Order: sequence, then C-alpha cells, then structure tokens
Amino acid sequence: MFSILRLCTSSLVAATLLLSVISAEAAEKRLALVIGQSAYRSVVALPNPSNDARKMTEMLGSAGFDVTSTADLTQNELRQAVGDFAAKVATNGPDTVALVFYAGHGLQIDGENYLVPVDVDPKRETDIPLQAVRLNDVMNTLGALPTRMRIIMLDACRNNPFPGIDTAAGRGLAIVDTKAGAAGSFISYSTSPGSVAEDGSGDNSPYTTALLTVAKEPNLPIEEAFKRVRVAVNDATDGRQIPWDSSSLTNDFRFFGDKAGKGSADQAKAGEAKQPSAKRSVEQWRKDLKGKDPKAAYQLVIAEDSVPAFEAFVALFAQPPYNIRVRSLLERRYVMQAWATAVAINTTAAYEAFLTTYPTSDLAATARRLQMRVANREFGPSPTALASICPCPEPQKIKKRTEQPPKKQRAETPPRVRRTTAPAQPANQGIPPEAIGAAIGIGIGIAGGLSGGGGHRRPPSENYHPH
Repeated sequence: MFSILRLCTSSLVAATLLLSVISAEAAEKRLALVIGQSAYRSVVALPNPSNDARKMTEMLGSAGFDVTSTADLTQNELRQAVGDFAAKVATNGPDTVALVFYAGHGLQIDGENYLVPVDVDPKRETDIPLQAVRLNDVMNTLGALPTRMRIIMLDACRNNPFPGIDTAAGRGLAIVDTKAGAAGSFISYSTSPGSVAEDGSGDNSPYTTALLTVAKEPNLPIEEAFKRVRVAVNDATDGRQIPWDSSSLTNDFRFFGDKAGKGSADQAKAGEAKQPSAKRSVEQWRKDLKGKDPKAAYQLVIAEDSVPAFEAFVALFAQPPYNIRVRSLLERRYVMQAWATAVAINTTAAYEAFLTTYPTSDLAATARRLQMRVANREFGPSPTALASICPCPEPQKIKKRTEQPPKKQRAETPPRVRRTTAPAQPANQGIPPEAIGAAIGIGIGIAGGLSGGGGHRRPPSENYHPH
C-alpha cells in the first residue's frame, strides 16, 4: 500500500513538473528580427552578413523563434523594420522574448553607436547621425515595451570603410551598459568595445560561426553560452577578436532545451527571478589563477572578460603571447571605460580629464570636439556670433531700455487743486471763506473718485476742467 502511495505521489509530482514546463513554453513567445547588411552602395560590399543572417534565421527558427528576416536595408527601411518588429512584440504581450540580430557595418560617432544602412554616403562624421540608425533608439524602442527580455546581438564592429570619416570616428563601438537602462536586457558585440571585428575567410564571420555552434548546446544559460563564444572566437582569430556582452537579465534564457527531458527541472525554473552573480575581486582572481597553466588561466579570464580578471592575469603571468594579449585588452578597456564615463558626464571637465589621461587616443579628436561643443553650450555664443546670424538690436540699447526705472505715477499723491477756477472777481465781490472750504472738499472728492477702483490714473492736468 505504501509503495502504491509513493508511486502515485511520484507520478503526480512528475506530471505537475511536466505541466509547468509545457505551460511555461506555451506562455513564452519568441520573436526575432534578423538583419543582414551586405550590399553597401558607396563602399565595397561585405560578403558575409547576408550569409550570417540566413544561418541565424535557420538556427533561431529551430529554437522556437518566429523570425522576421530582412537584408540590405536603407535607412527608412531599417527604421520601418524596427518599428514593425516593435509593434509585433507589443501585440504578443509581456511574456515575449524579443531578439534582434544585426550583421553589417557599425560605427561610433561622438560616443554613440550606429547601425549603418546600405544607402549611406557620409562625407563627414556629422553625416552619420543623419543617415544611419542609432543603436540606443533601437534599444529604447524595445525597452519601452512590456516584454520578458530583450536580446541584441551585433556582428557589427567591422572596420570603418568610409574614407571621409575614417580618421574622425573612434575604432569599434562604444560601451553600452544594459544596467543603466530597462532591466531584462542582454547585448552582445562580436568584439570588445573600441576594437574591430573580422568578416571572416569562410562563409560566416568568426562570431556567427561560434554562436551557431554554441547556442545549440541544450540547457545552456545565455551568459554561459556567450562565455564559450568568447573563447571560441578568441581561439579562431589567435586573440585578435574577443566578443563582449552586458546583461541586466532577471530571468533565465536558453536557446535550446534538452529534448530528452533531462533538463526539465532547470526549464521549470526558467521563469524564476535570477540573482545577480557576485563579481570577483583582483585578489580573488589571483587566488583562482595562481599555479594554473598559462593557457588554461588565459581562457578563464577571456571567458570572464572583466577588468579584475585581466589585472590578476597580467600580475601573475609574464609569458608571451598571453600576457601581451591580455595587457593590450586591459589597456583598451581602460580607455573605453574612461570614454564612457566622459560621455555620460558630458562636461568640459570630464573631457579634459579624458584628454589628460589619454591625449593620443583615437578618441582624442572627438573628445576635443565635444569639449568645445559643451563649452559653447555652457557660456553661450558671443555677441559677434549672434550679430552674424540675427539682425537684432544692439545689446547695450536693450539693456538700457530694460533697466530704466518706470516713471512714478503722479496720481499716487493727492492732486493739487487749483484755488482759482474762474477769472478773478472784483475786489468788492470776494468769495466767502465757507464757499472756499466747500470747493476744496468737492475737488478732493472728485479726485479721489477718479483715482479709485484700480482704473487708469490720468495726470492731474486731465482732471482739470475750466468753468
């Protein structure tokens, strides 16, 4: 009897767990927008983004995503595609996972990242904000929607191909901190901030190639998946390219679950809130790395991709090539973090601090330009600059006119009453004293009535009506 009861209880638990998994999968709607930009019109075409987009469409479709796939979009078409996708996400409700994959050119201008349409033809860096699509606009559009999570993957850090701005724009993309925006976001770059990615010699880029392989591993949390992508891309490019990501996810996500059901318990917990993992300090990393083989230690810190891990590695391992790679990566991360801070503060002092520390950086020209822009905003244009664009009155004349004190109202004091209101009378026809007193009283009463009630006060001369 006891065995039968235990069997029934076990069956009930298994059935409940299975139902929870099924309901979770049914509730979660997966939508993806895949964009491949290859056929650029004003520069040499990129061979792989269209291939990357096609393969990602297949993989995401197998992972349960309803995929909208587009290619070679102009600026208007790219904006329209993002808008249509956002509307689709909004229609599907708050349990939607919204994913955007973009392959093509990406640029950093004045600390902002831009996705580059195929119809751009910039002659100067100021043309990019007018002709391209700002990454923050895409993220803010999706972040404003009540969704389960937002995932953005950018294979977009290839070299700058536009000769008009190749020396004015900084290398690679600027840092985007998802923790500063809406919670539930994950963003991945194909390479580190401020670095350039490779298009690849095969049919797909190194980033997409690694992602297509790693994402198919069952029950692999997205953060762990991209750690493995980092190591794979680093190995494939001999350390030249290392993907980067930032996460503010509050729920777990896996591209694929275990079809055999071994991961059911983990899948059932997919909707539970995640606890942020504690970041290890430099000293903790030194303890973890000490005594390890240099290559194994190198792969650990590459997978982690944090400044404390890089600093601990550089302090412990002096052997090339790993020390050289990590030191270079660490120095570039210092620059990009300082740059992100300067842009966020956006004051002359912030840009001056950046220029003092990194005067020869590829971002120095942009820092000086932004510093001048902020200074003009803080102090305003000079009178000469104003006169050149506006035929305004001279500032001195305006100043005199506005600072001149208003005229005193003479009616504030009782008006003087003229004692003589008629031609002088002969001496033998004098006015009795009581008549004079009555006339004065009448005059004061009239003046008080005219000046009372808050109406317009006329000068005393207007109150005088000769007989």
